[in-house]
Amino acid sequence: MTTPRIHIVTLGVDDLPRARRFYEALGWHASSTSNENICFLKGGAAVLALYGRAALAEDAQCEDRPSGFAAVTLARNAASKDEVDTWYSAALQAGARAIKPPQEVFWGGYSGYIADPDGHLWEFAFNPFLVFDEHGNLALPD
Repeated sequence: MTTPRIHIVTLGVDDLPRARRFYEALGWHASSTSNENICFLKGGAAVLALYGRAALAEDAQCEDRPSGFAAVTLARNAASKDEVDTWYSAALQAGARAIKPPQEVFWGGYSGYIADPDGHLWEFAFNPFLVFDEHGNLALPD
């Protein structure tokens, strides 16, 4: 059995060029394999793909429901509270909507939430109980 991995997270978007501009403003880099139908963005070990919302629902053969809280969030962990604040401000300047300003949280960390231009929720968090490896990936204990 192989090690479980997430290689690509695909977000259904209403306006692909707008979504691409937003994520590039946050430091993601579009791959040359991107085209007018899909954008692949490299961020560390993960790939974020942007694809038309209706086309993604059609491809998955499911109903395209109106957006709202989908019980899924994406998260980016920071090395400090200041880094969370920097990312949060950069996202707002790039067109994100503020959901929850960065603040101390009950579990001992610091986090805030934004919604990207298509309503996908991102948490920017500093968790003092987690460490990063030499490649900047979270190093979770076994």
